[in-house]
Amino acid sequence: MIHPSYKDLMDVVNEDVEPGEEPIVQSRYSIVIATAKRARQLIAGAEPLIDEVDYPNGSCRKKPLSIAVEELYEGKVKIKTDAE
Repeated sequence: MIHPSYKDLMDVVNEDVEPGEEPIVQSRYSIVIATAKRARQLIAGAEPLIDEVDYPNGSCRKKPLSIAVEELYEGKVKIKTDAE
């Protein structure tokens, strides 16, 4: 997967926000923090929520940050607000 842009990630995270509500993510910084936290969870042993192998023969494993970005982009990981 070619990494999505920050704008694409922000759009995916904010797609469930009702009109008039404040978006969950308003800056690239929030995306960076969220993906870094998820990557640290993966490094610590958390199970990936997506397929972590790039090729069918299993010759290339994705790195934790790439997995975290893809999980966020596919909606498998949600960013919680302070109220949650």
